[in-house]
Amino acid sequence: MIRWRARIGLRTRLVLAFLLVAAVSAGTTAALTYREARNAILEQAQDTAVSSFREQAGTVGTTLPMDRLALQEVLRDIARKGKPHTWVVFAEYGSMRVSSGTSPVSTVITPELRRAALASPRGVFQRVDKDGTPWLTMAVPTVFKTGLSARASGLVLYAVMPLTTEEDDIRAMLTAARDGSLPALVIALVPALLAARSVLRPVRDLRTAAQRMGRGELDTRIPVKGSDELADLAYTFNDSALQLERTVDELRRAEARARRFASDVSHELRTPLAGMLAVTEVLDEDADRLAPDTAAAVRLVSAETGKLAVLVEDLIEISRFDAKAAELNADEVDVAETIRKTLATRHWTDPAQVATELPPGIRARLDPRRFDVVVANLVGNALRHGSAPVQVRLHAEMPDGGQARFAVEVSDSGPGIAPDVLPHIFDRFYKADAARTRSAGSGLGLAITLENVRLHGGTVRAANGPHGGAVLTVRMPLGTPRTAAEAAP
Repeated sequence: MIRWRARIGLRTRLVLAFLLVAAVSAGTTAALTYREARNAILEQAQDTAVSSFREQAGTVGTTLPMDRLALQEVLRDIARKGKPHTWVVFAEYGSMRVSSGTSPVSTVITPELRRAALASPRGVFQRVDKDGTPWLTMAVPTVFKTGLSARASGLVLYAVMPLTTEEDDIRAMLTAARDGSLPALVIALVPALLAARSVLRPVRDLRTAAQRMGRGELDTRIPVKGSDELADLAYTFNDSALQLERTVDELRRAEARARRFASDVSHELRTPLAGMLAVTEVLDEDADRLAPDTAAAVRLVSAETGKLAVLVEDLIEISRFDAKAAELNADEVDVAETIRKTLATRHWTDPAQVATELPPGIRARLDPRRFDVVVANLVGNALRHGSAPVQVRLHAEMPDGGQARFAVEVSDSGPGIAPDVLPHIFDRFYKADAARTRSAGSGLGLAITLENVRLHGGTVRAANGPHGGAVLTVRMPLGTPRTAAEAAP
């Protein structure tokens, strides 16, 4: 039932409901009218016949003993005067049976009518259906007067009248009502469509407004018309949209303040950290000449200062992306050679540690500095969180109907990435293990990688290899990358 309702649109359901109401109303009205008209037709024929028969029966004189032939002539005279149709009149007196027709006994006169006739001096009537034919049967006992009183003579007159004419009239009326209902339903379809359109217009407005809200147009409102339930729905939608717009604005302002704070703090820390790094490097070089405890403390301070410097630089870099201030300085480079320089700079040249498949001849327009950051972050992340050897593969691609591009695939030999972690691996400061509070990286490396790849108009995807290990794949176009404004999400 639910699936059936889901397949039929609201407009169709409204039209069907309207037509159903119209059909039920027309059917009910026709049924009531038919019943009243049928009763009126039958009662009119019945009253006319009964009144006329009583009048005719009252004129019959009773003489004893009964003469069959004289009585039959009287019955035929009464039958000729029958209203509204010709009757067949019967008379019963003791064992004598006489009629105005060919048979002295009627098959439609019931024993109930005979018993009722003997108990009612004014006469009785009964409608009988015999073999599908309706009949009106009437019975009036004759009396003779003795002074001011009257006594039953024992002679009872019966009249039988067919009601086929009245039934034919009723059947014709029913046929006319049935034939007239179909055009009425067709005519009712027009106001049904107009009513459905009127009811669905606010629903369409609500759907359009919801779609605009989904696209981020939070200032969308619905015109409120009237004061019915749909107007209340429009008021509720507009109020909810206003509250949502205020909440999102507040969240955006809070996010902007937080990013500005992080950016300001990072810039403020940059200068003193540079001095601290210079001092710790000097101390680190002289650590061998210091006491063991002092040397360990110096090396610890030097290492932590270096990590803090990396974190500050990453925060400054990510704040540039947030402020839409990141720029590309693209140049045409040999991609394989650029990757080799990145690996050599970080001393990742041992094939047991990092193995490469870097075919020559793939040239692309890249920002060398940002591409260096991308490759270094991917390989460094694979070495820290995966396991050696790390494979770096480069190849060109030409998708059907798409732009020529190259792909850099970095895979490790570790256990891979948990499925619930994969959607968040490029989130900032995301930790797959909540119990792990510190890591060798800043927590922003892959987020910066994602932003740099987007800035080049490319994509980066994380997955697990068919034989285990994480696989991170970067795809970038070979042509001119987009500007920072064009690449902004």
